Amino acid sequence: MDDKRQAKALWREETIKTEPIFDGKMITLQVDTVTLENGRTATREIVKHPGAAAVMALLDGKLLVVEQFRKPLEKFQIEIPAGKLDPGEDPMAAAARELEEETGFRSSKLKLLSVFYTSPGFADEKLYVYFTDEVEQGVQSPDEDEDLKVEAITLDQAERYMEEGRISDAKTILAVYAWKLYILTGRL
Repeated sequence: MDDKRQAKALWREETIKTEPIFDGKMITLQVDTVTLENGRTATREIVKHPGAAAVMALLDGKLLVVEQFRKPLEKFQIEIPAGKLDPGEDPMAAAARELEEETGFRSSKLKLLSVFYTSPGFADEKLYVYFTDEVEQGVQSPDEDEDLKVEAITLDQAERYMEEGRISDAKTILAVYAWKLYILTGRL
């Protein structure tokens, strides 16, 4: 790689100023003014999020999911159990906590399946997705503002829900495809 291409590949936008806009329970919003490679300035609207953890949990060969109303979409969605990380919380511990709180099932054997950023164009949310096929009855205790319907679904149901748009979030779609791979190969 020539020097000019290498320099361009290493270019970073430098933050000149950060303006806090909103500080909420779930997110904060800021507007950063940055310098571009050409010397001009631009603004970046950034959502700061503490991260989240989710669990692809199989119970007797079926996927544990929760259905809940999602206000930003104005519709009900079927999703794998998930939730926000508390400050300093280990993602695996958060995943185990969310599994039990949302579904009433628990597991002490979680395996990391994937880690990804949900929307890196405007948010820093990092999502940890875990897998387990060893669950036992626990105690369901959803948050005060959660109204959840728990279900164990087959792969055929999951694929149909995806076609119908009832499953349309990235973490659950990832889980469904990982589950299909698991069924076909025995590996994740």
